[in-house]
Amino acid sequence: MFFYLAKVLWFLLQPSTLIALLIGYGAILIWTGWARWGRRFVTVGAILLLLAGLSPLGNALILPLENRFPRADLNTLPRPTGFILLGGAEDRLVGMARKAPTLNEAGERILETVILAERFPDAKIAFTGGDAGVLYKSDSEAAGAAQLLTALGVPRERLILEAKARDTYENAVFLKEELGKAGLLGPGSRWVLITSAYHMPRAIAAFRAAGFDVEAWPVDYRTRGEADFTRPFDKVSEGLRRVDTAAREWVGLIAYWLRGRSTVLFPAP
Repeated sequence: MFFYLAKVLWFLLQPSTLIALLIGYGAILIWTGWARWGRRFVTVGAILLLLAGLSPLGNALILPLENRFPRADLNTLPRPTGFILLGGAEDRLVGMARKAPTLNEAGERILETVILAERFPDAKIAFTGGDAGVLYKSDSEAAGAAQLLTALGVPRERLILEAKARDTYENAVFLKEELGKAGLLGPGSRWVLITSAYHMPRAIAAFRAAGFDVEAWPVDYRTRGEADFTRPFDKVSEGLRRVDTAAREWVGLIAYWLRGRSTVLFPAP
């Protein structure tokens, strides 16, 4: 129930949708007896659109998320038992229709996993991700990830696939169960989590709440760092997308904390 409710609420509450609704509602009111309010709504919506689309707001919102967790020191012992790759790097609907690997802008998750798999040939590669679609269903992300990882040279016997999870908390809970069955948890084990840098705080929070201690290996950075704190966007669509991405994580952190899927509001290293 939480999964579907979160999907619906986020669609309505994400900044781009709210701005569009504000402008659209205002445009309708202009043709009624509430024209003055209509003009006000359209004006406020236009200002918010320019602010979110062209100002550095999106970078300012995403920077604290990206900077929160540094990469783990993999040169220290013990060597990693394995690497955990979260789903979200593929467009399975397009991939299935085209019968071809279809990575999205989070494709660095896959790339970095292959690099680390080569660097640590004894480590397991655990993928977690099912079908998170609501209106359009596809097969699990795990199926696509397995095909892609093996095509890139990762032996199939090194893969551990979890194909039921639909969100980050389920990633942690279901994968912990799979690894426990395989006898890969417990004293001496060391697992490193690979996901987008802006998503790492919520992911770490979920894994900790599930009683699964992992180390961070953030990828898919969207900013250069503090240098981008004041950098504006040259495309409204790009700025608005950045605001949506960052806002989704901040709202997700609050929702996870309120629902007990995280023990703290903003987890730290």
